[in-house]
Amino acid sequence: MPITTIDPTSALLVIDLQNGLADAPTIEPVADIATRTGQLADAFRRDGQHVVLVNAVGRAPGRTEQGARHDGQFPDGWADLMPALGRTERDHVVSKSRWGAFHDTGLHEHLTALGVTQVVIAGVATSFGVESTARAAYDHGYHVTIATDAVTDLDAAAHAHALTHVFPRLGETGTVAEITAALAR
Repeated sequence: MPITTIDPTSALLVIDLQNGLADAPTIEPVADIATRTGQLADAFRRDGQHVVLVNAVGRAPGRTEQGARHDGQFPDGWADLMPALGRTERDHVVSKSRWGAFHDTGLHEHLTALGVTQVVIAGVATSFGVESTARAAYDHGYHVTIATDAVTDLDAAAHAHALTHVFPRLGETGTVAEITAALAR
């Protein structure tokens, strides 16, 4: 469903746009996603809306068939947010150790305290952190919007599936330009 509105109290959730993922082999370069997301964050800030910057600092402890991709120790600077996001003192930062931004982070409580009713989500990867966060936001009762040109993935098929089959069932989708125009209305 195309974007109908941006609620008067909304938040932009920026997922995992951090230095350690800047060179990930994604469909579209992470730097381009960060630039567009930074533009969207600036629009949210100008409109008096909330910006939440989320970084990954760990991983879930469970076993997987693929095994651990790392030992849980990241190099210095790995979790630092990308400069293109234009972080300000007003932005809220959430550090997570799961795919989604809501699990054990206090994000829902933070958004509830602000009166947020809608979240707009951008970042990486579409079928991991973005989708997990969108599903949890939907489960928590938020209106969900995905910035379709501010997300990317390692896998083209997974990216396309999330954009065409998952996100339209969880909320609305639109480009950064469409979301920015809706903010201005």
